[in-house]
Amino acid sequence: MKLCSGFCVFLSLWVFGVPAPAQEDVGRWVPLFNGQDLSGWVLVNTPPETWSIKDGMLICSGKPIGEIRTDRMYQNFELELEWRHMKPRGNAGVFVWADDITSRGVPFHRGIEVQVLENAYGNTRSHTTHGDIFPIHGATMTPINGRGGQRAFPTEERSNPSPQWNHYRIVCNDGDISLAVNGKVVTRGTDASPRKGYICLESEGGIVHYRNIRIKELPETPVADEHIAVANRNYRSIYSGLDLNGWGTSSPAAGSWQPKDWILAFDGQVTQGDSRLESQETWDLSGFVFDFRFSEQSQRLCFHLGSQDSPSLTIDAIDDARVGDMLEKTGRWNRVEGRREGDVWTLSINGKPHLIESPAASPMRIAFTAGGPVDLANLYIREAE
Repeated sequence: MKLCSGFCVFLSLWVFGVPAPAQEDVGRWVPLFNGQDLSGWVLVNTPPETWSIKDGMLICSGKPIGEIRTDRMYQNFELELEWRHMKPRGNAGVFVWADDITSRGVPFHRGIEVQVLENAYGNTRSHTTHGDIFPIHGATMTPINGRGGQRAFPTEERSNPSPQWNHYRIVCNDGDISLAVNGKVVTRGTDASPRKGYICLESEGGIVHYRNIRIKELPETPVADEHIAVANRNYRSIYSGLDLNGWGTSSPAAGSWQPKDWILAFDGQVTQGDSRLESQETWDLSGFVFDFRFSEQSQRLCFHLGSQDSPSLTIDAIDDARVGDMLEKTGRWNRVEGRREGDVWTLSINGKPHLIESPAASPMRIAFTAGGPVDLANLYIREAE
């Protein structure tokens, strides 16, 4: 089965835990990409098909929108890499000090982004194509050379257009960050939070090449817990963003569940009884995450954990007395997280606790049914060790 081959590759890349930096690596340059495979990297919410390797280059297709990250955290370091877009108006980025998985309702991590934009994208008061730095999705940073927000702008225009190569040198130290574009520091920020976390490469629609990625760790400095990103919780994605491989639908629902890049959309054209979307694989689960968004036409979303017919969680789009005060307004994303301890599951919606019945014994499937249109995203599971 195609899904199995993809996920087998994924699992071979997954590294559990967050090892400390080897003392002998501090103060010396080491490759962060070996030019041959993705050793040392985790496919967070992009499948193996998004990334390929040729002539020592890491090639990103840009589809789906999402990221890969390092398999361990970094605090203070110097990072060098070369990049080039293969089409005008290409968009990508390098994230530093990021969480383990993507944030609610977006295909990106919380962290500090170093922008990688192709020149034809254009420059405005809100962005440039020459190396902006900014906090994203809950991170914070004080910009140097800002324009009233938290975004830091470059002091010079030094990036080369497609298909020319560009060189970035990113220095992160004790919450301060600087970017040198093609040999000169042009962008800086300070007092960032988080200031210890993962390094990510972004896929955002356009073909982009990376090469000569290397890192030099600097001595660690004291860092408060609130400035440390969320560490690896052993989650892995179960939706590719490209297709429905690994999922099955009832016959009436064929075509109603549609992959729309990082969003998995249900069009609501069949009744809830005929709408079932179910994982083809079963797992011994210890946790899960998924995001959902209602529209004005939405009626209900049911989440099924296990093989039983009755849903483990039912959320009504209108007047749901049980969870209504936990939900965001229509059109906004919600996050559901589940965690198992023994035979007991604890569930939260947008960080607020909500209990569910203990599901059927493992192995178990995940399934969704819906009344009216519903969008899903960020589908992650964690298997029991």
